[in-house]
Amino acid sequence: MSKRILAMTLAVLMLFALLSGCAQKSSEEPQPEQPAQTETPAPPAEPEGLKEAPMLAEKVAAGTLPKVEDRMPKEEDILVSDTYESTGVYGGDFNYTWMGVDDKWSAGMLTEEPLFRFLPDGSGLEPNVAKSYEVNENATEYIIHFREGMKWSDGEDFNTDDVIFYWEHMLLKETFGKQLYDCYYSTDPATGERAVCTVEKIDDYTVKVTHKYPSPLFLERLAIDNKWFYMPEHFMKTILPEFIGDEKALEEAQKRGFNDAESLNKQYGYYYWLYPEIPTLNAWVATNDANSAQFVMERNPYYWKTDSNGSQLPYIDRVVCTKVEDASHKLLNTLAGDNSLQQLEFSDFTVLKEGEAAGNYSVYLWNTPKWCNTDLELNQTCKDEKLRELFQDIRFREALSVAANRAEIAEIVYDGLADPQNAAVPEGLQGYVEGAKDQWAEYDVARANQLLDEIGLKYDAKNEYRTHKDGSELTLTMHYNNGLTDAPALSELLTKYFEAVGLRTVAKPVDNTYFTDMKYNNELEVCLESAPGIVNVSLRPDVLVPLRVITPWFGMYGLYNATGGAEGVKPEGDVAEIMNLWTKLSASTSTEEINKYGDEIIKLHNKNRWMIGFVSGTPQLLAVSNTMKNVPENYIYCDEFRSWGNGKPFQFYIEQ
Repeated sequence: MSKRILAMTLAVLMLFALLSGCAQKSSEEPQPEQPAQTETPAPPAEPEGLKEAPMLAEKVAAGTLPKVEDRMPKEEDILVSDTYESTGVYGGDFNYTWMGVDDKWSAGMLTEEPLFRFLPDGSGLEPNVAKSYEVNENATEYIIHFREGMKWSDGEDFNTDDVIFYWEHMLLKETFGKQLYDCYYSTDPATGERAVCTVEKIDDYTVKVTHKYPSPLFLERLAIDNKWFYMPEHFMKTILPEFIGDEKALEEAQKRGFNDAESLNKQYGYYYWLYPEIPTLNAWVATNDANSAQFVMERNPYYWKTDSNGSQLPYIDRVVCTKVEDASHKLLNTLAGDNSLQQLEFSDFTVLKEGEAAGNYSVYLWNTPKWCNTDLELNQTCKDEKLRELFQDIRFREALSVAANRAEIAEIVYDGLADPQNAAVPEGLQGYVEGAKDQWAEYDVARANQLLDEIGLKYDAKNEYRTHKDGSELTLTMHYNNGLTDAPALSELLTKYFEAVGLRTVAKPVDNTYFTDMKYNNELEVCLESAPGIVNVSLRPDVLVPLRVITPWFGMYGLYNATGGAEGVKPEGDVAEIMNLWTKLSASTSTEEINKYGDEIIKLHNKNRWMIGFVSGTPQLLAVSNTMKNVPENYIYCDEFRSWGNGKPFQFYIEQ
């Protein structure tokens, strides 16, 4: 129980005791004779059993929707969820500002339902779509039980056929454009050999996952790598070429606005929450085109959770995502009081606090495990061979780092609310190293010039800009996703610092889709990126270990590992050593061993600075309307815990 809830409970109990004492005292004193009164009827008792939202009750009454008890799992398999403050009331819209489908993960994390989810404080896991599990002594066999009677949002039964179908026809066959996730591999402690697990159906509500070697972190990795270990078989069979043939699949894709079946499968198999036609287990279901000016998700009538009073969740009728073209409008809409809840950058803190009363919202600060705020990354597998050689030179990365005036960045970009430092694990987390944040963090133009001279980057004939060692032009092209609100100001300052030591620099903002395409096509050279915020390497290795294409600094090293060496660039040097350490970590059977190898991975990052930070990691700001209830005031905001999804939005409600 949170301190806040405990305090509220004690206050209520004290008030109840006080009132009870007053009532007892008055009953002992002689009372004047009162005229006979008609007894006031007691308020009607709340009906027992399941309850539902009025909008659903109307559909039941009209005969267009089954009764609530026929839409839910059997009684003992319903997930009864705790609420943060209180049981809520039905109705209202959750208004949110987003940047369209480029901002898809904000809507995804709001609604997604994983098999298992982390507890709010990260201390362990709890079953979600899964009902329970059993694991054998050496962590090679996992029996996972599901909820009998659970249904998809279209009313079709959900069972283990949906899990097996996803495994056999989508994961193993990579029909949605993703390599098989790392969580499904186990590693031989002796040889480093990796083996894919097997998944088999035991019955309609039970599956068994078997690993060749011990995999003690399987459920934790599953909760991160492949959160939804299922897909609606009955729907997917209507679009996959395997079942309807290539010609029909192409026809289906084009009918839905895609050029080919491959593009359709990637979107439908991975970003399913954006498409109204795809059945889901989520609390809210898409109702229209996500590219619309307003993307609306409406409550799922078959949602399988209730509160402690038996009221079917969610409380809120609709999630309404209003599209804007510029990230600054998220702040403007919040200040105007138009958003129910909004994630915002910490650089907006001062103006948000000043606008709380006028906008009728409150600013919540959620803790983050960020190493820094926005970092600078140099693609170690850059296509340009001259730039690649330069970026892989540790002296060049140090030169860029010490050329930056972090004190000025902290003051100008972050209003003095962040501390100057390099990227480093925050104190209190696994892998923290004393002094790591101070490495290459001192502003030292002389040192930067000395290093660039040592590398052999001489000035051009005009003595204006440095060139490559062979005298050819050298330009740093710095891309950033235009959704990073601090990036424009940060890139402007970095351009000034780098050009002050002779490095011609060009900053280029791009939209998220193009940025992602450039990353997967190995077209990024230098970029600004949201800094890693991980609780433990073992839980979220992707940003520190090149397991797949996800983080710009390791470029095509990730593709090499994801494809087993068939594509990409083979890691060398300390990056290869990171992979070696990850293999050992993956084969570890104790927490001590896991943390030992995780710490070694972090030490290599501290040594090499593939991600250069400038200020301390800042809390995540949530601007919450004062009418929005059950939103935790201070939880942990990180990818492992699904960002704001950690607050369980299905139990938020609007005060009527």
